[in-house]
Amino acid sequence: MHGWIIVDKPLGLGSTEVVSAVKRALRQGGYGKFKVGHGGTLDPLATGVLPVAVGEATKLAGRMLDSDKVYDFTIRFGEQTDTLDAEGVGVATSDVRPTLADVEAVLPRFTGAITQVPPAYSALKVDGERAYDLARAGEDVVLASRDVTVHDLHSSPARGGWQREALTEGEDTTTVPSADTPPPPLAGGERSPSPADAREELDEITLTAHVSKGTYIRSLARDIALALGTVGHVTMLRRTKAGPFTLAPAITLDNLAEAGMGRTLEQILLPLRAGLDDIPALPLTPDQAGALRQGRVLTGIATDDGPYFACDGDTPVALVSVEDHEVRVVRGFNL
Repeated sequence: MHGWIIVDKPLGLGSTEVVSAVKRALRQGGYGKFKVGHGGTLDPLATGVLPVAVGEATKLAGRMLDSDKVYDFTIRFGEQTDTLDAEGVGVATSDVRPTLADVEAVLPRFTGAITQVPPAYSALKVDGERAYDLARAGEDVVLASRDVTVHDLHSSPARGGWQREALTEGEDTTTVPSADTPPPPLAGGERSPSPADAREELDEITLTAHVSKGTYIRSLARDIALALGTVGHVTMLRRTKAGPFTLAPAITLDNLAEAGMGRTLEQILLPLRAGLDDIPALPLTPDQAGALRQGRVLTGIATDDGPYFACDGDTPVALVSVEDHEVRVVRGFNL
């Protein structure tokens, strides 16, 4: 039981509670004791992909913290809360409501390398204390701005405006539709918004963001609303990808408990190497694998510099770094 269990975290639970649920499933299934940890905190009001590392995979949990994430989130315009989400109390209001065209016009400002101020209600430490503890105690929390990267930011397809990019077969591409022309249907019969829809004022909008580590979606939502001349807060936050892991293999906590009781957890356990699919494998001979396990440096390895996943056949040996044809262990696995 060394690998990853990808949980679709439900609303209302913290990441540590999900870790406890995995430990409980392992215990109830009689699998024995294993280290368990998560690869990236999700707030209780957030749902979605939470990679849970089991056994030797916990040595790679730190890489998950450094990985990119993808989120779907909804901004409700008109009120800003102290927590920047629906859990907080209102601290500012505005009657201004943007249109879809307004939103799409400002999104490029928040794409690429940006600077943002984290929420006061966050787990960052100020003089050794958690910011959210200080904020809840009524203290003014001032956090330093940080540089992050937003690789992609766009509105959801259903709210993304009507664009004549995907035309039906045989359609006259020279025709320019007017505002009164009905938009073409989307998959499943849903109709995309018309140009007139793009001018309607919005109470809320759902966006998708692909971001670097350290990016706060609540801060991003706050800043987008302010750029639109209004205020807003997050009402829905769902992580759809964390590092290499998506919702596809994710399991609910109910199904997790059933798998534990049925002793079928190994069927949902992804291999340790699943957390390293972004780096190449480095095949080893048994002698080379033994040397790395002893902490020795391999020399004369004919491969490019960089990180590698060293393995002896199907057995993971170590996360290694190659430099000048020398291989050194970064994280060894006791398998």
